[in-house]
Amino acid sequence: MNLEDIEVEKELRIVFMGTPLFAVPILEALIENYPMYAVISQPDRKKARDGVTVPTPIKACASKHNLLVIQPDKIKDAENEIFNWKPDLIITCAYGQILPVTLLMLPKLGCINVHASLLPNLRGGAPIHRAIINGHKKTGITIMYMSKQMDAGDIIAQREIEIEESDTASLLHEKLSILGRDLLLDTLPSILNGTNSRKKQDESKVTYALNISKEDEKIDFSKTKRAIYNHIRGLNHFPGAYCMLEDKRIKVWESSISDRFFPSLLDGEITAIYKDGFGVKVSNGEIIFKVVQPEGKKEMSATSFVNGYPENLVGKILR
Repeated sequence: MNLEDIEVEKELRIVFMGTPLFAVPILEALIENYPMYAVISQPDRKKARDGVTVPTPIKACASKHNLLVIQPDKIKDAENEIFNWKPDLIITCAYGQILPVTLLMLPKLGCINVHASLLPNLRGGAPIHRAIINGHKKTGITIMYMSKQMDAGDIIAQREIEIEESDTASLLHEKLSILGRDLLLDTLPSILNGTNSRKKQDESKVTYALNISKEDEKIDFSKTKRAIYNHIRGLNHFPGAYCMLEDKRIKVWESSISDRFFPSLLDGEITAIYKDGFGVKVSNGEIIFKVVQPEGKKEMSATSFVNGYPENLVGKILR
């Protein structure tokens, strides 16, 4: 089935499925270049602080362009409606639900997904966070056919990007969102005319990027300074790495690696106060916290935190 065959019958019908900000540049590009039929997103959620319900970024984008939007609690609840649309192609990006096989088999041109890793590496819901936390030097975008197993479908196209030493999850999120947009636009013509490549994933090389849990957010000072540095930037700017000072939680947004070593101190012990923050003893040396957010307060420089703390912090233990 190619684009000319579809257009003889009717106008091409493309359905997009996505939810977070990551998917917005991709949907914007599709709207600009292709006839979009409808958009499916997760239900709107209430903000934790004020309880106000806000639209998902994808719903807001689609509504701005007057596209039909549905937001089923469970995608199976909307199957009949989607079947009636008779889509030729379904494109997903960070939608947030597993599609039933009946939907995967529905479009004549298939269901394709834009995934933020170089599959089969980092299958799952947190590939951007995990790439940085795991210390990877590169990542990228994969466009693939969807299958009943998560992120296991045949690869259509991939594009690689370096992970810079200064990249946070937030910065890499922005880079990969644009990379995904560009790769999809470059790849879609071949998908529509049936000339695209298709390669099975090597199951022996599969790794996973599980969603970030509450336990994953806590800093473990028994780890190396490199691992902790990667952990902090891999959770910046959501959900954030944290530690405890006495009975108060402190989020740590920015750090740097020190070449100093304190063999006699305990892991987690505050070592010294510096111009740009304060040092903390870890398993193989010291890491310097530079930007923090004390519980109940706004983000601030670590220097401001030190200056406003009522006691001398040196010697206190972070856990």
